[in-house]
Amino acid sequence: MSETPWLSIIGLGEDGLKGLSCASRSALEAAEIVMGPARHIGLLEGLACETLTWPVPFADGIAQLMGLRGRRVAVLVSGDPFWYGAGATLARHFAPGEWQSFPVPSTFARVANHLGWSLENTRCIGLHAAPLARLRPDLAPGVRVIVLLREGGGVRDLATYLDAQGYAETTLTIFEALGGPRQRITQTPAQELPDLDYQHPVCVACDIAGPGRAMSCARGQADDWFESDGQITKRPIRAMTLSALAPVPFEHLWDIGGGSGSIGIEWLLCHPSLRASTVEPRPERAARIAENAARLGVDHLRVVTGIAPDALAGLDRPDVVFIGGGLCDDLLHWIEENLASGTRLVANAVTLESEAVLSGAHGRLGGDLMRVAVSRSHPLGAARGWKASYPIVQWSVTL
Repeated sequence: MSETPWLSIIGLGEDGLKGLSCASRSALEAAEIVMGPARHIGLLEGLACETLTWPVPFADGIAQLMGLRGRRVAVLVSGDPFWYGAGATLARHFAPGEWQSFPVPSTFARVANHLGWSLENTRCIGLHAAPLARLRPDLAPGVRVIVLLREGGGVRDLATYLDAQGYAETTLTIFEALGGPRQRITQTPAQELPDLDYQHPVCVACDIAGPGRAMSCARGQADDWFESDGQITKRPIRAMTLSALAPVPFEHLWDIGGGSGSIGIEWLLCHPSLRASTVEPRPERAARIAENAARLGVDHLRVVTGIAPDALAGLDRPDVVFIGGGLCDDLLHWIEENLASGTRLVANAVTLESEAVLSGAHGRLGGDLMRVAVSRSHPLGAARGWKASYPIVQWSVTL
């Protein structure tokens, strides 16, 4: 293999050649083929080499690019290739020695420098292919968010979404074709968005303001964030359960007996790298779990309608398992026999029968067994008294 990689990934801004470093220009000049979206190729004038337009969908271009091995190829991408860019996707398909990357300042960096916002205190989100509800956990007065949108029409959708969440007072700064000759910058409250035709590429900086409701940073969200038919792990027990599950980045949770999906959803809210699969036997509840997840900004929860353990067979193996419903000896034995050593297991029981199952499992495998009772104040005639909820028995163990 030659010392210089055959593939150059070149970040490009709306200012085209003017914004490129000497190293980027050298890679372009050495290229036999330049491949990229039509808009990117159009930003470069006077290319003497062959050009190829990257197809849509994006994945279709990977095989075409692989067929060019052995030739000098430059692939054009937006801004910093490895920040909501195509760089990570390309790097997965090629060995490290095959490619080199040349970034320019990302749109996030350009926007932050224009507004005087510190990037380390600003949430940066790419919503090219993600729903606007991804913003829901970040909505709170004083939060600053920079959002990349797929197309100009998304600006109106964003303003409408913020209004619906109670944040119509948010100041939006809309950047179209930032840094190039077509650049236009518009600043407005979301509730007063001008009726303009916003052009791609478009980015919006949001200085969040308004009386809307904010989600807690702690685990154990209020119960009314979740639509349910009453089958829900209540907030105090949910907070305790999330503590026992002890999520660590990049782990995968099985949430068996999903109910409203509150455990799986809050697990995913702990860190963006976490994954979860929820198994729920009732179709109406499974549909409600998916709706709750979408509304609360969790669009990567896998919901399976079925009965465990049969419904578990096709799932990616978990690092952690929670059993909130359907607890029985057969399910526990299946988990013991089929899951890897080191898998963490947490199970909650409320009936005498399910308590007996956990007691037997604790005697066999050890772990931590505890019983928790929660009481709330309740009117008692003209005074107040304590009204107890059903006690919960929780077992946690590492297999």
